[in-house]
Amino acid sequence: MATLSSYRDLIVWQRALALAKDVYIHSKELPKEERYGLTSQMRRAAISVAANTAEGYGRRNRGEYLQFLGIARGSLRELETYLILVKELAMISNVEILPERAEEIEKLLYRLESSLT
Repeated sequence: MATLSSYRDLIVWQRALALAKDVYIHSKELPKEERYGLTSQMRRAAISVAANTAEGYGRRNRGEYLQFLGIARGSLRELETYLILVKELAMISNVEILPERAEEIEKLLYRLESSLT
């Protein structure tokens, strides 16, 4: 097993960051009137997954780390809800891959949390 020298070595963080980039790209298709609504909410939730994973990694104890991973998981669920909405409203084209990536990240977060308990 490889030694981690940084949160950037975590596969879950790498995938979460890639998902956030995709959300930023795809959310440009949302209507302009959603700029301060759905667009902003989706982007914040997406980057929150990677950011909280990184912040938890930097905490001093396991309990805090787990708390931040829980926040990341909550943000992921929030993002999934927005993705369901934009898909049902046909607001973004080719959005189908994003929920699949979110599901993969959910599994990775669960495995990381399990390894810490």
